[in-house]
Amino acid sequence: MTYTASPDRYKQMEYRRCGKSGIKLPLISLGLWHNFGDVDVPENYRKILQLAFDSGITHFDLANNYGPPYGTAESNFGKLLKQDFLPYRDELIISTKAGYDMWAGPYGDFGSKKYLTASLDQSLKRMGLDYVDIFYHHRPDPETPLEETMGALDLFVRQGKALYVGISNYPADLAARAFDILNDLGTPCLIHQPKYSMMERWVEGGLLNLLEERGVGCIPFSPLAQGLLTDKYLNNIPDDSRAAKASGHLQTNEITADKVQQVRKLNDIASSRGQSLAQMALSWLLKDPRVTSVLVGASRPEQLADSLKCLERLDFTPEELVRIEEILR
Repeated sequence: MTYTASPDRYKQMEYRRCGKSGIKLPLISLGLWHNFGDVDVPENYRKILQLAFDSGITHFDLANNYGPPYGTAESNFGKLLKQDFLPYRDELIISTKAGYDMWAGPYGDFGSKKYLTASLDQSLKRMGLDYVDIFYHHRPDPETPLEETMGALDLFVRQGKALYVGISNYPADLAARAFDILNDLGTPCLIHQPKYSMMERWVEGGLLNLLEERGVGCIPFSPLAQGLLTDKYLNNIPDDSRAAKASGHLQTNEITADKVQQVRKLNDIASSRGQSLAQMALSWLLKDPRVTSVLVGASRPEQLADSLKCLERLDFTPEELVRIEEILR
């Protein structure tokens, strides 16, 4: 069945300028970290992508090793791009990354020019694209000179393989050095993608201020703390949750009695605001104008639809913010 995008898609979303650039991003962006691999159901993730675009989400975020298996999120996205979204390519911001383990041997990980070049070429091939809109270095490499890694990002823009570049998981001091190198090369950093949520707030220790000063956008990932900031763990650990799976990124030992108490109290505030806990967690990030967009994942279209409702309540009273801080302390 042929897909035609909703003519009202841009009436449903608000967009924020990404640092000092010409790019605006939707307040909610879709991350394809989970649920788009070969282990997943194609018709399900097709519906998620269609709902996203119909709702004004123009930014789809991938990485070389998303799946599982590695690479399959990009391959499956490429198939759907060809099937549904090719007429809308110029309306989309498509990003990918490299920096984590991807293939065997010394050239399949971290930040060498060789690895990043090969990885981006593979990503473009998997997605059937001539270029990505944003290419990120996914994490700092303690052994490769930063000049080499940033030089590779600059090269990709000059080759036309990426329009913009970004970094992810960089602490403030290293991010500042990366920005300086990229500025000297003439390819300024567009955006930083840090892990940031109510439960993980290291970015407030200087990174957010740095991004504002340097005119770099901010797009947090894991805004729901791997599902902890949802109603999933209010009572116990469900069998189908990430925490219940030994291989998941959220482990059962992370869900302490104190955390559960915090989550229950936060849930009470969310209820009083007419929101789910997940919606309030997203709204809480977006209340800060330094946050350009927030990356959400979805295992079902209904889950994405629920997350989008956060846009209805981005305001917080001073009393709500004080109470939230007291709980999180």
